[in-house]
Amino acid sequence: MDEHKCPIVLDRAGTDVHAESARIRARGPVTRVELPGGVLAWSVTSLELAKRVLGDEERFAKDAHRHWPALINGEIPQAWPLIGWVAMDNMTTHDGADHVRLRGLISRGFTARRIESIRPSIEKIAHELLDELACVDHGEVVDLKARYAYRLPARVICDLFGVPDELRADVLRGGEVNIDTRITPEEAVANVEQWHEAMHELVAAKRRKPGDDLTSALIAARDEDGSQLTDKELVGTLHLMLGAGSETLMNLLSKAVLSLLTHPDQLELVTSGGIGWSEVVEEALRVESPVAQLPFRFARADTELGGVTIAKGDPVLIGFAAIGRDRDVHGDTADRFDITRPAKTHLSFGHGVHFCLGAPLARMEASIALPALFDRFPGLRLAVAPDELEPQGTFIMNGNRTLPVRLTA
Repeated sequence: MDEHKCPIVLDRAGTDVHAESARIRARGPVTRVELPGGVLAWSVTSLELAKRVLGDEERFAKDAHRHWPALINGEIPQAWPLIGWVAMDNMTTHDGADHVRLRGLISRGFTARRIESIRPSIEKIAHELLDELACVDHGEVVDLKARYAYRLPARVICDLFGVPDELRADVLRGGEVNIDTRITPEEAVANVEQWHEAMHELVAAKRRKPGDDLTSALIAARDEDGSQLTDKELVGTLHLMLGAGSETLMNLLSKAVLSLLTHPDQLELVTSGGIGWSEVVEEALRVESPVAQLPFRFARADTELGGVTIAKGDPVLIGFAAIGRDRDVHGDTADRFDITRPAKTHLSFGHGVHFCLGAPLARMEASIALPALFDRFPGLRLAVAPDELEPQGTFIMNGNRTLPVRLTA
């Protein structure tokens, strides 16, 4: 059988995200892929075509419950390993007026003024975490991903949403499991249940004792017509914001650090002031997109795209890991980490009406966390060879399980 007519089965372990992205891209800019459970979908790996999909609400919808026949007809079981990506009720799973309403209510908490106001808090968290790392015995191997790249954004997003200390592990755990594409159907069901329970508990706690935080603001928020978020929408929104606010930035920070440690000339360039840290952040977003394959959009009608026909109802993934390395945009050096690159075009925060609300916050966190780390530990180095790093265990995210380093103050 012609291999080009066979879908590429996505590696549930995410063993080599970039190698898999290259295989998909080699088949064409829009390629048939197979998800867990034998579910067929399309992966878009061209920057130009991804912008078309992301920006075209008339042809590509987000609401699986209205536009994915396989889900509507019961062919997709509730125990499907990726069910969390279609079960959530929030602005990323709605279209049109519903999306506008939900985004409008949520965006009030992400104004430029509010984001800038938490800069001192982010700086404080970064320095506290670095103080803890400074207490590590000289020469000891430290997992920088767990101790810094994860803890910093987790604390920032939990503080922003007013999550009590005793609930933080539970509300974050659901997002961690949701991106693991190796989970069994039973684990998928249990995770959705645990995740919902944790979020309901958070909402109940904030209703009992509101504070100056975004969860309390979302509970109280009303649209111009007096409508509020329903309980289901509120819980779904918390799923989205707490999960995305911790997991994606964790991978951005870890991959940026790894890229600098494996490119010492570029590390020297930025630490000496030869180029700004914002250039590091944008190049890391491009060449190491924190999200590899983002589920889902659904074709509203049979649609020609990139030389193929996407049938009505077919699910579509956006292959951000491949898009950032699109050779039609970045030429033969597309796979190379280069902070001096003039154009660092990427779609790692999306495009169109679903563009990531948290993009300014993520950029600010990274621009604080990275220079603070290398200023405190200028002799920071990897404790293992780069090819010994283990994958995160997902085809959705682009990350490593750990980032073992040795610190030198």
